[in-house]
Amino acid sequence: MSISIRLDKSLEESLRQRLQSEGISLSNFIREAVCEKLSRYENRPTPYELGEHVFGRYSSGRDDLSINRKALLREKLNAKHRR
Repeated sequence: MSISIRLDKSLEESLRQRLQSEGISLSNFIREAVCEKLSRYENRPTPYELGEHVFGRYSSGRDDLSINRKALLREKLNAKHRR
């Protein structure tokens, strides 16, 4: 596969000088950079893994809140208005 990218002049010059001084071809550098970036994504934790330690931490102790939310809210509002 062939890829074309556009770099501003100063970035291109800096990159070419650096690669030339280290004896690395531009193609090899780009391939290694893409592989390195992809490996970072593979090792990244999922959103679930990031938040797992807080899930359920502040539990109300009730397991019916998602099912009876409307009735519970209605009860709370009625109790507030009766005061």
